[in-house]
Amino acid sequence: MPNRPWRPARPVWAHRQLHLTPPAPDSAVKPAEKQSVAQPAGRHVDPPTLEIVLYPSPALRRMAQPIPAVTDLVRQVAARMVELMHAAPGVGLAGPQVGLDWRIFVANPTGQPADDRVYINPVLTGPSREQDDEEEGCLSLPGIRGEIRRPRQITIEATDLDGRRFTATSDDLEARVWQHECDHLDGVLIIDRMPRVDRMANRQALRQLEDQAS
Repeated sequence: MPNRPWRPARPVWAHRQLHLTPPAPDSAVKPAEKQSVAQPAGRHVDPPTLEIVLYPSPALRRMAQPIPAVTDLVRQVAARMVELMHAAPGVGLAGPQVGLDWRIFVANPTGQPADDRVYINPVLTGPSREQDDEEEGCLSLPGIRGEIRRPRQITIEATDLDGRRFTATSDDLEARVWQHECDHLDGVLIIDRMPRVDRMANRQALRQLEDQAS
């Protein structure tokens, strides 16, 4: 999810701050780990080579699979995703957006390194009845923006980089980021949720992305 002006969050949520572990130096990595990390689907990937994939990549439509264990390699993937998110810049990035069918996303609504968060095997619950329409974009859909209606408040449960489950609730930008990134884990894009008028307005930009990929 691309960056946008951040509004201070209302004091209705809190969770333990997570610190990313940077990739270990070559000398500290075992040969087998240094080469690749296995996805739930069985394909292997070298974390430093991950890049953001763009629409209409088939990876964006695949259902992400649960991560069975939080390993050093998963942490390396998370660190690379955070790096890509900040470089874009954006406020969130999900596994499918880097070509991985992993149920993982990273988020940072403020842009401050201390606010980097990693969410592994997330589950959303308790959406509020109140809903808001706000403009969203997507790092995998550059130049595409549209009004998306989402619940104002929601709760997330996920696993952190230490393998512990945690719960958080938000009714501000963070709640929208969680929902946007969890959509990615289910193969859902903002073009699936935006109203018809916005889809029509973005039709040419979508065609350009498709042409660039062909």
